[in-house]
Amino acid sequence: MARSALALLCVFLPLAAARVHADTVVVSADRMIDVVAGHTVEHPYIVITDGRISSIASKDTAVPAGARHIDLPGITLLPGLIDMHVHLTSDPHYGGDRFLQFTDNFWTVVGTANARRTLEAGFTTVRNVGSSNFDDVALKQGIEQGYIIGPRIVPATYAIGATGGHCDRGQHWPPSVSARTPAVVDGPDELRALVRRLHKYGAEVIKFCGTGGVLSKTDVAGVQQFDLAEMKAIVDEAHMLGLRVAVHAHGTSGIKDALRAGADTIEHASLADAEAFALAKQHGAYFSMDVYDDDYILAEGEKNGVFKESLEKERAIGRLQRENFRAAVHAGVKMIFGTDAGVYPHGDNAKQFAVMVTWGMTPLQAIQAATVTAAEALGRPQHVGAIAVGRYGDLVGVAGDPLKDVTVLQSVAFVMKGGEVIRLPSGA
Repeated sequence: MARSALALLCVFLPLAAARVHADTVVVSADRMIDVVAGHTVEHPYIVITDGRISSIASKDTAVPAGARHIDLPGITLLPGLIDMHVHLTSDPHYGGDRFLQFTDNFWTVVGTANARRTLEAGFTTVRNVGSSNFDDVALKQGIEQGYIIGPRIVPATYAIGATGGHCDRGQHWPPSVSARTPAVVDGPDELRALVRRLHKYGAEVIKFCGTGGVLSKTDVAGVQQFDLAEMKAIVDEAHMLGLRVAVHAHGTSGIKDALRAGADTIEHASLADAEAFALAKQHGAYFSMDVYDDDYILAEGEKNGVFKESLEKERAIGRLQRENFRAAVHAGVKMIFGTDAGVYPHGDNAKQFAVMVTWGMTPLQAIQAATVTAAEALGRPQHVGAIAVGRYGDLVGVAGDPLKDVTVLQSVAFVMKGGEVIRLPSGA
């Protein structure tokens, strides 16, 4: 055999062998929600090859030779759910300063447990918008290398904060106690350099705190903490590096300046007004409004050690956020599903769907916020957010019809991530 022919054979034989031994799984069920088209498909037959969806047909189609077949009678399938605002290394039971009783790396361990709970609850992709010590990058790497179980993670690493602002941990401590984090800087030049450092060490999205917050003790939630020039420096630098930007912003002026600066998503958006809605639509930005966790904070916060000042802020702002959520939906702002998990227990993420419906969304709109629209906001619609050919084989199954009763999403029966079964219905 000629040397060139032998070389070609050496190239093609491994490829052919890979095709023969490709892992194929077929998932069939009673129904499937097509979140892009917005309707239900009867008796779907979904073929997943090497972790990605290779075809979608009717249930009567023959199972490919050698494929595994998972049949789910009585189940409605949805795409794997996406939570755009989580803190996997946080636990709500350690509110206020209670976290100080643990060593720094304790929170990485907490994150491994929370990652599993989140995935088992049907959330196959999350955007982690703030953690210390690059813990979210460590979790992402541990999941991808098979050491722990969890969702696909889009990490922000540290949330960027202004001196004395919401993301300046220990803002209420005395000068003798040093708590300044590596992500607390001021001024456009320092902020641009910080964005580069966070990107260097694994950030895939940049998050900064544009206004005060609720769970920080001494600042005012509605007060702006970076000016427009500083916000623009962060956003421009991130966009130059191909990163999207999420902005913690409760206050009206901070929301508007973040939008003027070109931010991609506004987190919380509690005091947004009609002008903010118009700016969001003008710039193509998304609102991520955590309208569930008000219930948890007010019910459990005092017991968990949340500062009384924070509880007062939550009482003042929680209802307003929900009313503005309804107004934003009515105004046509693009809405994504973000819960601030870690403020409430991880794994309860789906409790927010019912609150979103109560405050103005249809069940389909709420589901789309956690699937197709979230995937668009991530910039990853080719990978996640829908049951479609070419996307990951990320599936969630529930008993009943979530388009009629969205609360069924709180009790998922089936979870698959990349073609691998995470949860099966009891008795299956």
